[in-house]
Amino acid sequence: MTRYVILRDDGLSDAIAGQLFPSYDEAYIVLERYYADFCCSDERESYRIEAEAAAQ
Repeated sequence: MTRYVILRDDGLSDAIAGQLFPSYDEAYIVLERYYADFCCSDERESYRIEAEAAAQ
């Protein structure tokens, strides 16, 4: 079963980065909520979602 991890584009760790999810959609929901808090701000971090095996 593939799990998905949220990673920061700059490689650092925080409260969101490193979280594992059983589906891509669940990880996407977390990022969608994060980005909604910033609307049009440039002060947000950039994240991506990868399959766990690819992230290692």
